[in-house]
Amino acid sequence: MNAASSPSVASDALALLIADEIRQNGGWIGFERFMALALYQPGLGYYSGGDRQFGALPASGSDFVTAPELSGLFGRAVARQLAQALDATGTAELWEFGAGSGALAAQLLGALGDRIRRYTIVDLSGTLRERQRQTCAARVPQHLDKLHWADALPERFEGVVVGNEVLDAMPVMLLHWDGAQWLERGVTLDAQGGFAWADRPTAERPPVEGPFLPGTVTELPRQASGFIRTLAAQLARGAAFFVDYGFPEHEFYHPQRTGGTLMCHRGHQADADPLVDVGRKDLTAHVDFTAVALAGQDAGLEVLGYTSQARFLFNCGLLADLEGADLRERAMAQKLVTEHEMGELFKVVGFVTPAELFDPIGFAAGDRSHTL
Repeated sequence: MNAASSPSVASDALALLIADEIRQNGGWIGFERFMALALYQPGLGYYSGGDRQFGALPASGSDFVTAPELSGLFGRAVARQLAQALDATGTAELWEFGAGSGALAAQLLGALGDRIRRYTIVDLSGTLRERQRQTCAARVPQHLDKLHWADALPERFEGVVVGNEVLDAMPVMLLHWDGAQWLERGVTLDAQGGFAWADRPTAERPPVEGPFLPGTVTELPRQASGFIRTLAAQLARGAAFFVDYGFPEHEFYHPQRTGGTLMCHRGHQADADPLVDVGRKDLTAHVDFTAVALAGQDAGLEVLGYTSQARFLFNCGLLADLEGADLRERAMAQKLVTEHEMGELFKVVGFVTPAELFDPIGFAAGDRSHTL
């Protein structure tokens, strides 16, 4: 790696770019814009500058682990739900958002085989495409010709959509309740030219009345809801499933959650300061699944269901897969379903175009749609 492409140099260049934008905007930008630049600025943002993020262990140099990296049984179970959705909607193409290392794509291609005609990855990070291609070439070379990439969805399309940990990476607005009014939290420059928090009055409000304690900071995930609305407008026929960590609205905006859910991840360690080492660590916020479900419903989709990742995977046959797995595979797969790991914090929500409504196996038991 040459000096010009090293993470530290890229981070410095990104910080200078953001600082310049702050100056051009009168000394302040909203956090939503700051997060977008930190993660997705071409060539400099966290997801645009390399493929180091994904891996099962810290020793790999990765920053975090996702379910497909933990166990291939994740993709095998999810594939059963997607197969049912493909049959029910009469479609033959899968669309994956934010495919990361390509691990889930390889698992789904391997499990579904000739059931799908085309597998399209929509990813804002062009630098990850080569890693995704390499992963699939190594694991499912016989299906590599089905793999395609797109920068955005076409105006109209058909198929089944899947996204694992994609909604949490969408920029969020930060709101601060000072005890008398709501303020939008943004970023300014301090006397040394570093980044610092600064609040401005806003007409935006959380979707619930509270009560909120003075000093509360919370997120307004406008882009995740906007993404679902766009998906609904462009999906002519098909279904969509999203797996992510988050809560329904009443838990997301619980009065005791005074610090919100915004978090940074690097080297399998978490911290709460997004203003330092910009571009060198992941920034995420938990998903408000009520907002996501309402966005899809209001835009014309039917909500198929909402449940925990553990219940969804068990409904899709994970238990039988575990019985045939070796000890190491069982140990890794357990992390997908145990409450203190991914099983409870991670949720799954599903949508379908109304004319193709069906009873999904993934929500057959333990559906929590009534809690949204």
